[in-house]
Amino acid sequence: MMTVEEKMEPSRIQWRTKIKAYIELLKLRLAVIVGLSGALGYMLATSGTYSFGMILLFSISGLMITGAANATNQALEVELDRMMNRTGKRPLPSGRLSKRSALYFAGVLLFLGTLIQALWFNPFTAAISFVSYLLYSFAYTPLKRVGPIAVFVGAIPGGLPPLIGCVAAKGTIDMEALVLFAVQFVWQFPHFWAIAWVLDDDYKKAGFRLLPLDNAKSLNTALIVLSFTLVLLPISILPMQLGFTGNASAWVAAVAGLGFLYLNFRLVKQGTDRNALRLMFGSFLYLPIVQIAYVLDKL
Repeated sequence: MMTVEEKMEPSRIQWRTKIKAYIELLKLRLAVIVGLSGALGYMLATSGTYSFGMILLFSISGLMITGAANATNQALEVELDRMMNRTGKRPLPSGRLSKRSALYFAGVLLFLGTLIQALWFNPFTAAISFVSYLLYSFAYTPLKRVGPIAVFVGAIPGGLPPLIGCVAAKGTIDMEALVLFAVQFVWQFPHFWAIAWVLDDDYKKAGFRLLPLDNAKSLNTALIVLSFTLVLLPISILPMQLGFTGNASAWVAAVAGLGFLYLNFRLVKQGTDRNALRLMFGSFLYLPIVQIAYVLDKL
């Protein structure tokens, strides 16, 4: 006869599988990056000593709202995800979670995340976060099949986390918040187009049109990506020029920007998926390096 423990084991395995699926629904790595940029914006805008408890609480709220947007995105795109190799094993297309479960999960995360921001920070922060969620879930998501306009729309919620962090600390949108938003907004374009270049063939299976030109992987496309990186370079040193940070972070931003630019030039010169992949990984490094430099320079 089976022992009680043996009878309970299948149930435990099932729960572990469910929990793992919900964690996958968050797109945890992306959510952590977004949460980090929001927390760094909060730290930059905070005057005096930091409350690490409040920084942690704000980061958790940002992770929740980002996770809600990611879960909603997957619920809305479940049929399209089934068409692509990259997304076919996600919790919804693989059948590990239902669409209804994903939407309930997103609703709970959104409610808790915005409630934390409204009660422990200020209602304005929660309102901007909610608008960001709406833009990502119900504007950017359907526009991905329309054309490159989706990237411009998606760059708005993508650029908002540091601004939201500033508003959480100050209760208002000021020039510092707008500059931090501008840095992350412009960064979105070379970052996302590098991803779209690498995944272009897979995206086409779902009808996604995200590269800036119809001829997709071309010299002209690479030059457009390069142009946004060139715009990013002067914007990244604005915090120093406006007196929000010192010279050290401006030098870090300049050096990181030149490294990012070098990866862009490689894409222009060779135009291969390998170069686009290097640019993508370079973009993941660039943003936290620059934003952490801003915070450290202000200490």
